[in-house]
Amino acid sequence: MTTDQHTVQLARQAFEEGEGIVRLLPTWVPRVFCVPGRRLRLHSSDLYAFGAHRGGIDERWFSSTIKADNGPLTSEDEGLSYIAIANQKVLLRDALDLLGNEILGASTIERYGGWVMYSKFFDNMYPLPHHLHQSDERAADVGRIGKPEAYYFPAQYNFSLGTFPYTFFGLEPGTTRDQVVACLKRWNEGDNGILNLSKAYRLTPGTGWNVPTGILHAPGTLCTYEPQRASDVSSMWQSLIADFQVLDRSMLVKDVPEDKWDDYDYLLSLLDWEANVDPQFKEQRFHTPITAHPEEEMHADGYHEQWIVYGSEFFSAKELTVQPGRTITIRDAGAYGLICVQGYGRFGKHAVSTPTLIRFGALTEDEFFVSLPAAQQGVTITNASATEPLVILKHFNPGNSEMPQHPYAN
Repeated sequence: MTTDQHTVQLARQAFEEGEGIVRLLPTWVPRVFCVPGRRLRLHSSDLYAFGAHRGGIDERWFSSTIKADNGPLTSEDEGLSYIAIANQKVLLRDALDLLGNEILGASTIERYGGWVMYSKFFDNMYPLPHHLHQSDERAADVGRIGKPEAYYFPAQYNFSLGTFPYTFFGLEPGTTRDQVVACLKRWNEGDNGILNLSKAYRLTPGTGWNVPTGILHAPGTLCTYEPQRASDVSSMWQSLIADFQVLDRSMLVKDVPEDKWDDYDYLLSLLDWEANVDPQFKEQRFHTPITAHPEEEMHADGYHEQWIVYGSEFFSAKELTVQPGRTITIRDAGAYGLICVQGYGRFGKHAVSTPTLIRFGALTEDEFFVSLPAAQQGVTITNASATEPLVILKHFNPGNSEMPQHPYAN
């Protein structure tokens, strides 16, 4: 039997046994320039499971078909999600490549080419450097695609707000290109001062932000649920984090053609300048949840569902809460991945539960992928607790017909 035949056999078995729903193994990703915030529920003994030289594990990726870009030491399957089936596993990427029409629908394959987003938790003890993700045009210069993303701050993973619950976004209105270039030229002088040109916003659990390509951002220390396009392209623009961590200039030009490494006009072209200096940045980019159905109907049926990421052409996300002791059937317009952040019960044929503590390499009951037929038919969900809500975050491919637009969308 060929590898593809074996993959098809295992993937089809998993989806058939799960009636269109498959369980995913946890996918852990380290970052060498980050210190874990210790809220991912990964055992403290496993925070450096990839080796101290690889950095701490500060990210968990969901429904991922994209390999992490962590330099030459990155393992072949780093960042990729696996389907668990009969004490075996198969890459979600391979299953969707081979069975995409069945799992995602022919129209999705034709329009988007497959599953083209993923989500993750990122969890850092200290703020991240001011950085951006390239547009399609600039990412194409290094054979990549652009990476828009969005943030939501789930209360269940933010019992502590960390050391700096503020995120810098964009550049202050009136900032000049020469000022930005001057910061980049001071890279090896300690703090290059890029944050002096930006503004920090207080982060609040239960809210979020939309971050298109080309926008500078220095994420703060809330544990963040982050739907994004299936890419890992980036450029770091801050040379010193929190007065203690120096970033090598190679992080600035990691995804820049080598002949442009010292071309400051080119580096400036990575920025969406007007979006960065927009005086109404918060009005355009800040998100509060939007209810997905009439509230009286939802509450009568024992649940609440709301859009937490919306208005993007690349992805969307919902938060579903099922009240204690209730059973509901929920239909969705498209296939989706999910992570359970509170409670326990049943999700279709599967047991679902939120782990308290996870060992590296262990299987959990909190992450699943739902095919298009199962989503459209409806998934029956039971909250088995008499006291605690069951809370699930659901991430969708582009093109969800039910997604609302941002009220300030252009």
